[in-house]
This record gives sequence, C-alpha cells and structure tokens, in this order.
Amino acid sequence: MSNVIVDKKQITEVLTRGVEKIYPGYKELEKKLLSGQRIRLYCGYDPTAPALHIGNAISINKLAQFQALGHEVVFLIGDFTGLIGDPTDKKAARRKMTRAEVLDNARDYQKQAAAYLKFDGDNPAKILYNSAWNNQLTFQELIELSANFTVQQMIQRDMFQERLKEEKPIYLHEFLYPLTQGYDSVAMEVDLEIGGNDQLFNMLCGRDLLKVIKNKEKFVLTVKLLADEKGKKMGKSEGNVVFLNEDPNNMYGQIMSWPDGVICNAFELCTNVPLAEIKKITESLKKNKVNPRDLKMKLAWEITKINHGAAKATAAQDNFIKTIQKKELPTEIKTWVAPQDTYNIVDLLVVTQLAGSKSEARRLIEQGAIKVSQNKKIEVIKEVKKEITLKEEVILQRGKLQFLKITR
Repeated sequence: MSNVIVDKKQITEVLTRGVEKIYPGYKELEKKLLSGQRIRLYCGYDPTAPALHIGNAISINKLAQFQALGHEVVFLIGDFTGLIGDPTDKKAARRKMTRAEVLDNARDYQKQAAAYLKFDGDNPAKILYNSAWNNQLTFQELIELSANFTVQQMIQRDMFQERLKEEKPIYLHEFLYPLTQGYDSVAMEVDLEIGGNDQLFNMLCGRDLLKVIKNKEKFVLTVKLLADEKGKKMGKSEGNVVFLNEDPNNMYGQIMSWPDGVICNAFELCTNVPLAEIKKITESLKKNKVNPRDLKMKLAWEITKINHGAAKATAAQDNFIKTIQKKELPTEIKTWVAPQDTYNIVDLLVVTQLAGSKSEARRLIEQGAIKVSQNKKIEVIKEVKKEITLKEEVILQRGKLQFLKITR
C-alpha cells in the first residue's frame, strides 16, 4: 500500500482541474484529503460499446490523479446497470442489451483504461463488476431501497418531461437505474464517486442511499464534459466520439477534426499538460498569436501519446502531415490480396474490414467518405451499386486517413 500524499498544492490541482462541482463542498473534501486519511473512490462504466471513449478518459484520468495521491481507486464495470440502460439525456429508452453483449463489450476495458490507471504496483486500481451485489438483491430488498425515493423525484428529470410532452413511453425499469447505480455506493461503502456532470442525479441518489443505510457521508465530484465554447458536447450522440482503441493514425486525425473551440477545454480535460502551459495556450488563442491548427496538432499528439505512446503519436503526426497537409499517400499501406477480379463496392468495404457492416459501408458511400485510386485517377464513390475491377492495383481509401492497397 502506498503512502497518502497530503501536499496542499497537489490536492488543490486534483480538486480543481477539470472539476465542475463537489458535493457537499470543496472545503469538506479538501479537509478530508489533507487529514491523511486514505479514501475509497470509484467511477462506473456501463459497457454500452466495445470500447471506452475520450469522454470516459476524462473521469479515468481523474481517478488516476487520486491514485497518484495514494488513495484506493475502484474501476467499476456496470455489467448489471448496463442491462438496464441509463436514461440520462435520452429521448427514448435504450435498447436492452443481453448479458453476453455487455460482457463482450467490457472485455478490453481494463486494457484501455490502463493507459491512465495503474492496475499493478503498490497501489493498484481494483476492477469490480456491479452484478456481484445487484444480482444478490431480493425483490423485498429492492422494494425497501425504492422506498427512499419518490416518483416526483424521478419524473421531474428533463428527459422524462420531454418524453411526456412528446407522448413517448417511459418504462418503469428506467426509474430503477439511479437506484441501482446508487446502491453501488452502498455495496462498496465508498467515500467519493466521480462522474460527468450529466451523472449528478444518479450520483446524488447514491449519496442519499449511503447516508440512510450506512449512515456514511459520500462526496460527489463531477468533472466537466468535453465541449466547445458554445457548450456543444463531444460524444457518441453527436457523432464525434474518439474511442480509446482507435488506431493511432485515426485517433490523431479524428482529434484534428475537432472544432477550434474545444482546444483549451480538451487540453485541461484530456491531457496532462501543466495548467500553467494551458493558461498560456488559452491567452495566445484569445490574442490570435498562434494558429489553432498548430495547437490542435499538439493536442492530438498529447492524447495519442497517452493511449499509444510517444513513438506512435509522432508517427501518427508525421502520417497526418504527409497524407492530409501534403496530400500524399502514406509511406506504409497495408496490402490485401483479392481472391477475385470484381467486387461490389459495399461488399469490398466489408470484406476488407474498412466497414464493419454493409449498412455502415452504405452510409460511408452516401457521405462521400470512400475513394478509389486506380491508374493515377482518384474517384469519389457515390453509388452503392458501383462495381470495382481489381485487375490492376487499387488504393481504397476511407475518410482522410485509412488506406488499403488491393492487388491480385
């Protein structure tokens, strides 16, 4: 077990960098941390996709900062809550997932989170699954837990009010999600929960339950959401999410496509660049002393470095300069040997794994994201029925950064 660090400067940075709000208050949590008492804290991640994304990385990095201070960190996989589906900010009920889907999605979560958290050494983060206790609850216990909340508390949430106005269904199991997440705090007897500010309601439910059942206070720390200066969020719903298992070239390129308005926020939330340097970056942007593109390249390098290492981040940057800025082909292109001469473009994208499904392939074509280079001619594919002849070498391109050389 590592020693707990009580340096006030370090604690202040952990409690302020990227932090939206602390409940019941900043001073109370600061006092506890300065006391030298080792606390247990957690953040939960429902396996709704096969990979964590950059939004998740913000809270994972905050967990890592507490871990560096010597505190006990729990990385909680919501294999039970994932079956319910968090209704927060959703205009319709989530599609119910099977247990097999949830577990398959979570398979690589530790590997992805390990870019930020340490799962070995003197103070390793623990991985827990909330099915371990939620599956043990009896119906009677569930009723007793639900007696701590009112229908009014649940129904007044914005997304439910919107559904009522639009006469869309609200399912009873959706009311149970905050209750189930809240019970995680009781089962683990945590001192602190971390999450995005969109999770505040759910986290406060856990605070209330822990107080009633265990007579224990729980702190709640909300981190800021990654958004531009107008408050537009980056994420899965907005279609600009960056998954942590992305290829380094794709990760770098996707970050370069972010709007300029997100640069300063992203440096604070998604990197470990010192705050003093971020302050200078912010000032230089406001005074137009620097090209936003150059700062975004630094941002993309920093985030890619955390997830893939400095060497691969530098290679991704070089690849971006070559393929995007200079509009050249990459030095190294993966080669696929085609077993036949002719393919429908949709089938070709799927068989070469440039698209995960035929529906995705059609969507990419409709968006103008697919190009074919052959005989020194580049063609943007616009028809899903297009036939591609492979008698000569072809370069198949998805977006700006994914290339595949096809030979016979």
